[in-house]
Amino acid sequence: MEVPEPGRRAAPELRVIAQHAGTVFVGQVAVMAFGVTDTLVAGRFSSEALAALSVGSAVYISVFVALMGVIQAQLPVWAELRGAGRQAEVGRSVRQALYLAAVAMALGVLALTSPAALLRVVEVPPALQGEVRRYLAILAAALPPALLFRMYSTLNQSLGKPLLVTWLQIGSLGVKVPLSVWLVFGGLGLPPLGLAGCAWATLVVNYLMLALAVWMLRHQPMYRPYRIWQPVERPDWRAIRGFARLGIPTGLAIMVEVTSFTLMALFIARMGTVASASHQIAASLTALLYMMPLSLGIAASARVSFWLGAGEARRARQALRLGFGLALGLAALSATAVALAQQPLARLYAGPNPPVVALAAGLLLWVAAYHAADAVQAVSVFILRSYGVAVSPLVVYCLLLWGVGLGGGYLLAYRGLGPLRPWASPAAFWAAGATALALTALAFTGLLWRAVRSRPGA
Repeated sequence: MEVPEPGRRAAPELRVIAQHAGTVFVGQVAVMAFGVTDTLVAGRFSSEALAALSVGSAVYISVFVALMGVIQAQLPVWAELRGAGRQAEVGRSVRQALYLAAVAMALGVLALTSPAALLRVVEVPPALQGEVRRYLAILAAALPPALLFRMYSTLNQSLGKPLLVTWLQIGSLGVKVPLSVWLVFGGLGLPPLGLAGCAWATLVVNYLMLALAVWMLRHQPMYRPYRIWQPVERPDWRAIRGFARLGIPTGLAIMVEVTSFTLMALFIARMGTVASASHQIAASLTALLYMMPLSLGIAASARVSFWLGAGEARRARQALRLGFGLALGLAALSATAVALAQQPLARLYAGPNPPVVALAAGLLLWVAAYHAADAVQAVSVFILRSYGVAVSPLVVYCLLLWGVGLGGGYLLAYRGLGPLRPWASPAAFWAAGATALALTALAFTGLLWRAVRSRPGA
């Protein structure tokens, strides 16, 4: 399934967005299955490994997605160049973005190899800290290829050609699953590596995906008009500053968004192993559900940016409306399904562990509410970047997701909030998070309305 070229007007805009989003979604689910695989494998190895995974993955995801956001923010830039018919400039822009990617990789490796202070601040139990540090040290080596592959993925999405990326992601899952099982549990002469086995499997798969991406950039005819495979020029500081103006606020905004979600795991860790394991189940499912609005946000943003680059403001607004409509409908279906299947889903993840199943099932009701609001804000923030709006979402995220979501969850869980006594349950964080996301969705729709109205041709 290849996404139709934008110039082929015979294909309705809805079909173009749906095909693009569907292709991205399949690939993203394959990548998310990496985390689901690790959760299932670690949970069956030991509850301690699952708790350490909950903390370690929270730290890694917080670092990775912030840096990924800096790179992914270039999607509307490259889509607009393509819409304006400036193909050769796409290749030069990609090469200049490599300088920004190099800085991001260095910062990420430094953060993942120095997590001790963070683990102490959030009071992760000492029994978990050693295993978490070993897990993160291995993932530090897996970060550079992951970021470079994300750059390749962003390029393909901006070109309306996500299919090659999706096939690579599906194929990598076929390597990741058996490799994780083997390395965690051992066999064929290899001793059990426990949680570290999940990290080693991720490292191997990331380098394999990057090698295949580089080969395709070099040999696939579809990239030739963009002249990507050329010698890297000297740094063009004007271009790099342009990348940074969009990428840094975007990366920080994504960091705030994701840390408001992942830092819950660190604060919940002090409640004990059952609470951490239950939260990890809810978090894993939430991340999987997020792939739907993420895919629609990418697809709608690529189309909106393309039409803006082509000078077609009306078609850009049409793509915006269609992306929103799809996101709202699918979010309602997904949230309803989670609410109705809470018990079977909890048992699927936790296995024969009644305390974890009972607590996780209760959390999944909050997951349903969380996802409904998450879908609206996710699509909104992607399209806002198409209109060059990056700083305002960062401010909204800081105030609402960190303030109302994470801060409110902490108070509700450990201190009490107004007349409410402390819940002493992970549900406190999920309730506050869902409330914060609903407010964020309202704020973003207002910002998007203003951005569209202020665009020439509106």
